[in-house]
Amino acid sequence: MSEENMFYRSKTFNRKKIFIMFLAVFFVLMFLIGRLVYLMIFCSEYYGQKAQGLHERERDIKAARGRIIDANGTVLATNKSVCTISVIHSQIEEPEKVIDALVKELGLSEDEVRGRVEKVSSIERVKTNVDKEVGDRIRAYGLAGVKVDEDYKRYYPYESMASSVLGFTGADNQGILGLEVKYDSYLQGTNGQILTLTDARGIEIENAGETRMEPVNGYDLCISMDVNIQQYCEQAAEKACRKKQADSVSIIVMNPQNGELMAMVNYPEFNLNEPFTLTDEMLSGVADASVLSAEEKQDLLNQMWRNQCISDTYEPGSTFKIITAAAALEEGVVSLNDQFYCPGYKMVEDRRIRCAKTSGHGAETFETGIMNSCNPVFIELGERLGVDNYYKYFKQFGLLQKTNIDLPGEAATIMHKKENVGPVELATISFGQSFQITPIQLVTTVSSIINGGTRVTPHFGVEIRDEKGNLVEKLKYDTTEGICTEETSETMQYLLEKVVSEGGGKNAKIEGYSIGGKTATSQTLPRSEHRYISSFLGFAPADDPQVLVLAIIRNPQGVYYGGTIAAPVVKEIMENILPYLDKS
Repeated sequence: MSEENMFYRSKTFNRKKIFIMFLAVFFVLMFLIGRLVYLMIFCSEYYGQKAQGLHERERDIKAARGRIIDANGTVLATNKSVCTISVIHSQIEEPEKVIDALVKELGLSEDEVRGRVEKVSSIERVKTNVDKEVGDRIRAYGLAGVKVDEDYKRYYPYESMASSVLGFTGADNQGILGLEVKYDSYLQGTNGQILTLTDARGIEIENAGETRMEPVNGYDLCISMDVNIQQYCEQAAEKACRKKQADSVSIIVMNPQNGELMAMVNYPEFNLNEPFTLTDEMLSGVADASVLSAEEKQDLLNQMWRNQCISDTYEPGSTFKIITAAAALEEGVVSLNDQFYCPGYKMVEDRRIRCAKTSGHGAETFETGIMNSCNPVFIELGERLGVDNYYKYFKQFGLLQKTNIDLPGEAATIMHKKENVGPVELATISFGQSFQITPIQLVTTVSSIINGGTRVTPHFGVEIRDEKGNLVEKLKYDTTEGICTEETSETMQYLLEKVVSEGGGKNAKIEGYSIGGKTATSQTLPRSEHRYISSFLGFAPADDPQVLVLAIIRNPQGVYYGGTIAAPVVKEIMENILPYLDKS
């Protein structure tokens, strides 16, 4: 190839190379210009906020949590003004003075305070829930870099009253237990903010002012609990627990017509203003509380906080005979005058199942059988019903589902699978043993049987109101009609009134009032430990029930029969609350 041709080929190649480089530079420039346009126009707001955020410091303004108010307008949970103490590292001028002042006023160790003061951060929280008086004293020091912000701490005026029902809040003022957590979305409100301008070093700019976003306070929760009835019940529970040296006592008071709960007691209660402090009762079996591990303490706290009325199941014993009797009446397998015979026991397969009266009741009708709480009578009712029908009524009465009470932690019924129920299991179920339900389930199911046949949802929440008292929402709950016929309901009212006026529940009888009820004594597992649960369920007036009371005494010492020790507790409560309800 000639030199001339080589020259021209080289020159052409260089031109192509330059052109390709030019195109590459052009596309890079176009990409950069496009990216710049995108950032400046489409992302300007986002990056503007980011830039502004680098020069703003945020501090929360806590919203006041809504109150919990009883049926009479009495405040059961409210707020107490406290302070949050924080430090801003870049603004501190005299760190040693700051450390000395905070150690003195907050009662913290010097190492703890020094660690927070010397930590390089935009803002460091030193302590929350500080009494307002202490916060005011710290503010009076006038120390640069120390911030004292107003805050709220939950406060319970009645301290331990209805502790496992009301519940409590955590350090962030969010609900942890009871109604506080169930209705947290209504109660908590929305925090506000203080935005302060700073320079690049994080130091606040003088005379720049502050931007405030005001908090929105939470709504008030109005509940059906009556503080006077609750106190009557707590006094009765404490008296019964100490007199019988029992492990615990639970009491529920409910309107069986609509499910409104007037009281719920789990004695011993705990102080809601100090919910992480173990009570003397919880520490009674602890040799040295100071050596408890964190896990051991938490286990004890969980026990202390437990609402036994809804979270613990137990064998209901003879109070469950109300359900057996109602099912038998509904199915038409028994009438009031049906004849039975009790020799003191009944043979079921190879098992000799005894009656509480070992000498026997002899000849008796269905009516006298329920008055005597005769096991053989109810074993025969179970046999007449049969397994399929019995389980049909368990479902119809709502026993196989939770009550959906407006409290967290409800346990479900523990019942045999139908295919596992033989003659012996059927016999023991018929008089309330070999399975377990919660106290609230028993109360709810019995209410549906004596109120005309409507299953109600037990509840405390009634209304949501704003801080000025304006109605925000009226709370509604499910009901199911036709649980049983009105005829069955009226018959059960009659029979249970006879139990109190003439039968085993006579210790709950009150002159001038028509009371219906049923006693129960059941044994906990293992049977060899001889630990009992004594209970009594009563309601009034017997022919139009407006109030139902269940009292449960766990592991009483000495005499343990429900009719002897639990019935008087319900009588004492009703003697106080029936005249009170008549006046209100």
